[in-house]
Amino acid sequence: MITQKVGSRIKSLRNSLGLSQEKLALKAGIDRTYLAGIESGKRNATITSLEKVVSALDISLSDFFDFDKNVDHK
Repeated sequence: MITQKVGSRIKSLRNSLGLSQEKLALKAGIDRTYLAGIESGKRNATITSLEKVVSALDISLSDFFDFDKNVDHK
């Protein structure tokens, strides 16, 4: 399901940056429990919140949705 793929992608990218859920949520301006729900695939991310999270991860939306692409954070 797409919610699980999106959640897994966020979690993977967050971990590659060494960010906790709390730090990413703060950086994105969303609630940590909402982020946890998105990452677990239990919550549907709105377009607006997804844009905030992707921006906080410092990648483009197109790179985010390229699930086969590894993003190299240097």
